[in-house]
Amino acid sequence: MPELPEVEITARRLNGALAGAPVESALAPGMVTMKTFDPPLDSLAGRTITAVGRRGKMPVVEFGDLSLLIHLMSAGRLQLFPDRASMRDKRSRLLVRIGDGRELRLREFGTQQRAWAKLLATDAVDIDEAVSTLGPEAYPVPPLDELEALVRQPRHLHPLLRDQRTIAGIGRSWVDEILWTAELSPFKKGDTLDDGEIARLSEAMDEVLGGVLDHYEEVVGDSLPDKAPMPLKVHRRAGEPCPRCGTTIEAVHFRDYVMCYCPSDQTGGRVLKDRRLSRLLK
Repeated sequence: MPELPEVEITARRLNGALAGAPVESALAPGMVTMKTFDPPLDSLAGRTITAVGRRGKMPVVEFGDLSLLIHLMSAGRLQLFPDRASMRDKRSRLLVRIGDGRELRLREFGTQQRAWAKLLATDAVDIDEAVSTLGPEAYPVPPLDELEALVRQPRHLHPLLRDQRTIAGIGRSWVDEILWTAELSPFKKGDTLDDGEIARLSEAMDEVLGGVLDHYEEVVGDSLPDKAPMPLKVHRRAGEPCPRCGTTIEAVHFRDYVMCYCPSDQTGGRVLKDRRLSRLLK
């Protein structure tokens, strides 16, 4: 799933390209894409795109007093194209056609139609359930005392930091990178962190998320790719040497994702039990 840095760079590029652009029409080829019906999607025709931003991992396209709140789910991409998609394009979920022939297109890869959008009054976006339940934005990093209050919970750090109700924007990719940078175990509980570890976590969030955004500003052009080139050091690097100490990066496999870490730097040299092996031994 695109996370805070990927959605942020998308919003920045689209805002630069589309602010002030007139809308010719809006269509939703995806049968289940729109989660609202009033106002109707075609009420965007004749309006102007005033801004593109985000809430957590969700892009928000503003049209004056109306806004599209979009959830990309795991396989959605919001991109600007120079021409119009065919209505037979099976990946297209939502099409906002611009007066000059360009098209803002929500596409989804794979067979499942899970990406969705809501057309809301702009002043109602922040009170919509999908937004109002979000925790504070992960970047810029909340003040240290606020971050401490958020993470001091009796939960493992890896799922805690991915919980959008706790802090918004971090997912599977960047939580691995943040915990590795902070030299914290993914299975350490938030309520056991001392003041120094809280400070390291805050610094790591700033370093990782800010560094990724700086990276994207350099390498992502005006044409947004399907997948941004992610500067990963440990995530998806199982079996490779840790770039800091050279220890082999290990992984724990869950049903839907893989968690990567450095045993030497994060778990006191312990290799954590791989859930795949645990299931085989049952």
